Amino acid sequence: MEKAKLIEILSEWNFWEKEINTGVERKKYVEKVNNVLKSGQVATIIGARRSGKSTIMKQYLHELIKNGVNKKNTLFVNFEDPRFGAELSLELLQQIFDAYIEFLEPEGKPYIFLDEVQHIKGWEKFVRSLHERDVAYLIVSGSSSRLLSEEFGTALTGRHITIQVFPLSFPEFLKFKGVEIKTKLEAVSKRHAIRRLLREYMEFGAFPKVVLSEEKSAMLRDYYDDILSKDVIVKHGIKAHDKLIALSKFYITNVSSPVTFNSIKGFLDIPISTIERFSYFLSYSYLFFFVKKHAYSLKEQEKNPRKVYCIDSGLRNAISFRFSEDAGKIAENIVFLELTRQGEEIYYWKDGRQRETDFVIKKGLKIVEVIQVCWNLDDAKTKKREIEGMMEAMREFDLKEGLVITEDFEGEEAVEGGRVIYMPLWKWLMGREGKQIPFIN
Repeated sequence: MEKAKLIEILSEWNFWEKEINTGVERKKYVEKVNNVLKSGQVATIIGARRSGKSTIMKQYLHELIKNGVNKKNTLFVNFEDPRFGAELSLELLQQIFDAYIEFLEPEGKPYIFLDEVQHIKGWEKFVRSLHERDVAYLIVSGSSSRLLSEEFGTALTGRHITIQVFPLSFPEFLKFKGVEIKTKLEAVSKRHAIRRLLREYMEFGAFPKVVLSEEKSAMLRDYYDDILSKDVIVKHGIKAHDKLIALSKFYITNVSSPVTFNSIKGFLDIPISTIERFSYFLSYSYLFFFVKKHAYSLKEQEKNPRKVYCIDSGLRNAISFRFSEDAGKIAENIVFLELTRQGEEIYYWKDGRQRETDFVIKKGLKIVEVIQVCWNLDDAKTKKREIEGMMEAMREFDLKEGLVITEDFEGEEAVEGGRVIYMPLWKWLMGREGKQIPFIN
């Protein structure tokens, strides 16, 4: 492609001659990118399609310009722009870079943003070359956890830091809705608005553009189809589309539930080897996550069921069958996402008598926290079962405190050898991120 044509395409994505809307700032991610580049590493931004990776890159780019970086010292390339053609290649990537250097004439080290870079076979060689020669600051993004980690693992070992981007946390969601909470007093005074918005968060999820859109359900269905088609079927060359789609719908219908490949085989009549392979592909795309049972041997972990969670509750609701009792499962899915967003190592726990705890959190070699999600405590039998399961986990791991996340109930009670804290989901979500607001009385 001619250099002048490449510059014409690139001009629409860059700040060279115009301002570009960068949306509501996601400050924590922007700060993470800045810290990675300050350390001299390549910033790798990965996450589900439509979770906001491109916008975060543009927000950081805009911050650079605001702080004095010459606009011509920045280059943003979106490899999903159809005008680049179907045959994306390493040669095209080099042509883009050469055209940028020739036409823009950057001074010093430019900032190079390569968005959805996985479409370029061999891109890691180009990035490594620029990094080793110290001729550019590099920020790359992609929608496949496996692709980026494997390619960087071989090409840029020790030279990159990965930033995982998720759909909006609840505090981010409130900010998008024009509600910012900085003190406990503000949280109390805006309690009813926060709880109303939590229902929306649970119903339609937290993909940034969906949060701001009026056509939420239709947009979510499009997102789901895009992830399956572009990041799973096309990416991995899957021919058995119907089996992949059936498996995905099974998982999305059984969010927050334990699953085994054997049970799926009997239900969908798909070979176990195919189920295993497709499940990995779905997890690489960030559509689903699989949580193992805590056990002291890897063999026991592998043979037990895994609990399945979805990247977004709104996505789950737009695709899955709906039942009135689903609120508890959706709440559990949201708790999982927040723990994962915080970088926690998560398992579920179950003993030989089938007493279970939804989440046990491991740091190093030790379990440090147990969390149970019990949406409705009105039923005495349900409450007794959930608390007994968590108390067994507390005894197992020698913990003096357990947390139960609820819809509304708040308080604490003494139990044998410790205490149980009850906290509404909205308070936990707001207190967990940064732990700056002391919500617990």
